[in-house]
Amino acid sequence: MEADESECFHWATHAGAELDFLHVRGLTKTGFEIKRTVAPKVTKSMRVALEDLGLNWLYVIHAGDHSYPMAEKIQAVSCSEIHKVPSD
Repeated sequence: MEADESECFHWATHAGAELDFLHVRGLTKTGFEIKRTVAPKVTKSMRVALEDLGLNWLYVIHAGDHSYPMAEKIQAVSCSEIHKVPSD
């Protein structure tokens, strides 16, 4: 499924929280963070984005070899497995 440009956003607050990519389609809000590390950690920005935006999911794309759950509604996704991220 392709994302229309009208569904794609960058999100940031004056307090410094930010999200690299926000996809909004209907009532579904999905966030994406891109990390160069092989072992990403949940950050304050991620928690703020989940709460403030009411995200359904937050995917953390990283340089490691494995995908795994990081916290409720937060999933680490290896670059090599990005094709497995659900489209809805």
